[in-house]
Amino acid sequence: MYSNILAPTDGSDRAEAAIEEAVDLAAVCDARVHGLFVTDSGPLEHIDGKYPQAVSDIRRLGEEAVERVATVGADRGVETTTAVMSGTVHRAIADYVDDNDIDAVVMATHSREGVSRHFLGSVTERVIRTVDVPVVAVTGPTET
Repeated sequence: MYSNILAPTDGSDRAEAAIEEAVDLAAVCDARVHGLFVTDSGPLEHIDGKYPQAVSDIRRLGEEAVERVATVGADRGVETTTAVMSGTVHRAIADYVDDNDIDAVVMATHSREGVSRHFLGSVTERVIRTVDVPVVAVTGPTET
């Protein structure tokens, strides 16, 4: 069914729920999970390079976030690949899907109440509209 499953992460608790779901799906399908963090640091990188430490800190957080994907995969015997990219998040995810033969995307979305519960997170919604593979939108715990 699926050979390559993408699990974009931002390191949040909600992303953790999506990672768990992606690894569970990969275990059933004997697939590889790709952990991806996109540093949407464009505004920082384009201000005359005055914020290299901030960009470096964001990249470090990304490395930690994708390492979590690798750890969860290893704990369950699922092969993983990780990457940290820079760019507009939904576009980078779509490019990664195209460039890596991704069969499905499993990603977190906002867990909301009231009228706003009918709307997905803007990144998730854009990914759904942009990629040509199934996207599983996972709600997770509400962060405080």
